[in-house]
Amino acid sequence: MAGGIKSKAGRKQQPRRAAAGAAENRLTREDWLKAALDVLVSDGVENVKVLTLAERLGVSRSSFYWFFRSREHLLDLLLQQWRDGNTRVLVEQAGAPSETVIEGVLNIFACWLNEDLFDPRLDFTVREWARRSGHVRRAVDQADDARVEAIKRMFIRHGYRDQDAFIRARVLYFMQIGYYSLDLEESLATRLTYIAGYLLAFTGREPTRRQVANFAKAYRRRQAAGT
Repeated sequence: MAGGIKSKAGRKQQPRRAAAGAAENRLTREDWLKAALDVLVSDGVENVKVLTLAERLGVSRSSFYWFFRSREHLLDLLLQQWRDGNTRVLVEQAGAPSETVIEGVLNIFACWLNEDLFDPRLDFTVREWARRSGHVRRAVDQADDARVEAIKRMFIRHGYRDQDAFIRARVLYFMQIGYYSLDLEESLATRLTYIAGYLLAFTGREPTRRQVANFAKAYRRRQAAGT
């Protein structure tokens, strides 16, 4: 009887073990990173735990260590994803070709209006994380410096003197970071109506109606296309 019960239990458990094993075999490092990033943004870094992620993915905790040395290794990779995403994109947009300073600033504005380029929730989450970690605080400070420097170089390319370019870059960048931190309730459609005023404030130059209209049109086209 005891042998029969053991055999029956074994038959019941085998499909579950097989299913778990199949799920683990299908998972990639990117699956773990995506799950960890989702938890980081939604629940904060303190909830990015190996067991929590394993349960979320429906696999055993041990499979985590196929891809990562430790939780700290995973957190370092999440921080690198933030650098490679938000900071890299902003620096690239600031360095994109532009015939006028208005076009240069509009290239940067594209980051604020397209979360596929710049993820504000992730940026805010990393800043909150930095309150608890000196290592992350240094990474945020370095990112802020790199972003401001890239915007400053854009202004310099369009004829602004070094100090003027630096101050304008700080005003443009930190105004937007403050916008995210305050979590202002304002539709993007409403923000588009402010574009001309922002451009004048940030550059000291009046944008043409065509420049503003073309930017708004391109943004609405992306929205309609779902990109």
